[in-house]
Amino acid sequence: MDIKQIQELVKLINKTNIGEITIEEEGVKITVKQKKDPVQHIVANAGAPVYSAPPPAQAPAAAAAPPPAAKPAEPKADNLITIKSPMIGTFYRQSGPGKPIFASVGDEVTVGKVVCIIEAMKLFNEIESEVKGKIVKVLVEDASPVEYDQPLFLVDPS
Repeated sequence: MDIKQIQELVKLINKTNIGEITIEEEGVKITVKQKKDPVQHIVANAGAPVYSAPPPAQAPAAAAAPPPAAKPAEPKADNLITIKSPMIGTFYRQSGPGKPIFASVGDEVTVGKVVCIIEAMKLFNEIESEVKGKIVKVLVEDASPVEYDQPLFLVDPS
């Protein structure tokens, strides 16, 4: 599937009430989800060629998904700052097995210090802190998938 076909698919989803569609072709899986604000997430994975579109009954369930995403923000105190994921990918706390962890609870971070790595499409992106403070909570398990703008760490700036 080329980029033009993907763009046409995104336009089609935006014009309809379909909440989500998944297409697998030639080992590439593409999922497009529609939220209240027109935002598209495209994820690629290996798999067998399968074409599927969820029935309209699932579209309201997809629209109900954003409220649970707000739950990680509930334990956050007023003085804590959240470091969020700048992309979709897989979250890693260390650069490899046996290597030191970038940031743990209690560690001091400064602006520009690498706090984790997010792998996206076989590229490993170092995520740097944009705040100075102390890590009070790690919100994501190592080697787990993360979404765009998902909270990763809580930092106490004091």
